[in-house]
Amino acid sequence: MLGQPAGASPASSLEGIVAAKQEAIQRGISERNGRIFEAEIDKLEGWADDLKLGLEREIKELDRQIKEARRATTTSLTLEEKLEGQKKIKALEAQRNHRRRSLFDAQDQVDRQREDLIGNIEGKLTQKVERRELFAIRWSLV
Repeated sequence: MLGQPAGASPASSLEGIVAAKQEAIQRGISERNGRIFEAEIDKLEGWADDLKLGLEREIKELDRQIKEARRATTTSLTLEEKLEGQKKIKALEAQRNHRRRSLFDAQDQVDRQREDLIGNIEGKLTQKVERRELFAIRWSLV
């Protein structure tokens, strides 16, 4: 037969072509899944960074307000002003502590979401390849 190595049967040549095509399709799927995974990780990390920066900015602002309240309290002349200043400081510190806990909770949530994403991707990585004969062509030369 023309175009085939000597001793190669048409069936083995066809099997080689089918196997190569199947491998190319699987490689393409794997590459596409890799790009999707990277995009999802980038989205998750971007969201986490935005959340973290926002909370850190709020914490810094509360720290600044606490310093200002302490300075005002130390310069207060009356006991009532000093007590009022201490209450304000305590309230601001409680807010700051709440924001810090929120920051840690948000980081934990990001870690959980990353683990979930990785788990989902791992589950989808197992590819099942199935080959079925859909039809057969027979011919004869007369």
